[in-house]
Amino acid sequence: MNCIYSLVKQISLKPLFLLTFFFASLTYGWSADGAKIFKQNCSRCHTIGHGLLTGPDLKDVASRVPQPADTWLFNWIKNNKKVLASGDAYANKVFNENGKQNMDVMDGVISDDDIKAVIAYVKNPPVEAKPAGGGEKTETAHAEEKGMSTFAVLLIVAIALIFLVAVLGNVKKNLQDIVNAKKGLPPSEPVGAVKWASQNKRTFVLILLVLGFFTLRAIYIGVMNIGVYDTYKPEQPIKFSHKTHAGKLAINCVYCHSGAEKGKTSGIPSVNVCMNCHKAISEGPLTGKVEIAKIYDAVGWDPATGKYNKPQHPLKWNRVHALPDFAYFNHSQHVVVGKQDCKNCHGDIASMDVAQQISPLTMGWCVECHRKTEVPGMATNPYYADLHKKLAEKYKGEPITVEKMGGLDCIKCHY
Repeated sequence: MNCIYSLVKQISLKPLFLLTFFFASLTYGWSADGAKIFKQNCSRCHTIGHGLLTGPDLKDVASRVPQPADTWLFNWIKNNKKVLASGDAYANKVFNENGKQNMDVMDGVISDDDIKAVIAYVKNPPVEAKPAGGGEKTETAHAEEKGMSTFAVLLIVAIALIFLVAVLGNVKKNLQDIVNAKKGLPPSEPVGAVKWASQNKRTFVLILLVLGFFTLRAIYIGVMNIGVYDTYKPEQPIKFSHKTHAGKLAINCVYCHSGAEKGKTSGIPSVNVCMNCHKAISEGPLTGKVEIAKIYDAVGWDPATGKYNKPQHPLKWNRVHALPDFAYFNHSQHVVVGKQDCKNCHGDIASMDVAQQISPLTMGWCVECHRKTEVPGMATNPYYADLHKKLAEKYKGEPITVEKMGGLDCIKCHY
């Protein structure tokens, strides 16, 4: 340790600052990445061009809000309650049109630069490329599309080139030493990168330390993204359309997923639930009789005789949303007690023909939600009346979030 301390102490700070700034500019350049910030903080309530969620669709929002748009949007995102309290006519119009649902206050959650980055992203979102042939993306296709970050690729290439140069320089020196030995000449002096490294050991060690740090960081980020999907859309044994059932027909989610109000998991409905309607409905608006016939085949139903007199063939549904076993999540706590809309986690299922994962469902995403989400008051949750009263006295007018109720304690989700 003393040697390392002595080495660092003697190194000039100027190259250290330059190297740190260079790599930091590459690595942390996404700190103002509007797409990432939008995804982490806004996507559970808003889409850009994909319809209404909990909040309005933000496509062309800059042309709808009071001008100058950037200023109004900045103030609204930073503290929408303050804008509403000011009597802003447009703000109150949007508030009333969207069920008087309070938007999260971002002041103190994200920086001013992040807010500006989100505004820039919303005004100019990237054009989505559709897969060739119009097919649906699978999990494998999504993983290939995601790939490694540009920084990770550049870092790997840079390290490989440095290693290659060092090896070739050493090989060249060894060959020259062999020739010199035969001629009776002294060993050759180091050349190129090897010579520079031998003459600038402190700077060379510093560069290795910096590269090592950012390499480990890139590896860490890559490992943390393993198994994290936000557009996972697996094929199902039956082409069930949520858009038709939950959207057009307005069937309540809990009719099929009854467990969402009663326990930990929402549950996959049995085919018998489907048969409650499809004994009488044998043809659908999108696929005709083909897909409904698969339901009949699964339960052994004969539509000609109106009896269950055929062999059964259970369906094997592919799970879309899944949390690791070490993370505890209870649907009833969020749906019944927390009064959370299904859209907040699952997106606007009513607009999807095929269900897909919208939110990353990572720990960071859940923690951020607990930090921002206000819990229902005493009127909707009499069981927690005493707790709410104490918290209201403690925080004196501040919004009571899940975090303030102990929602960030590790034991709440990991035990």
